[in-house]
Amino acid sequence: MSRKGNSPDNGMMESFFGILKSEMFYGYEKTFKSLNQLEQAIVDYIDYYNNKRIKVKLKGLSLVQYRTKSFG
Repeated sequence: MSRKGNSPDNGMMESFFGILKSEMFYGYEKTFKSLNQLEQAIVDYIDYYNNKRIKVKLKGLSLVQYRTKSFG
């Protein structure tokens, strides 16, 4: 368990949530009419982030493709 207020302990999650907010939330705040719509949008974004979003650092592969290739 991370220590309270210790940023290095949760740096990866802070980075992910920063990317999530900048890519899917900022500018679209008023498009979510209910908490359920926002929740579904976050679930959809996590699926996109892991399975479809490509990264140049990973040679044009998504995270799942890169992990599968590395361990396969």
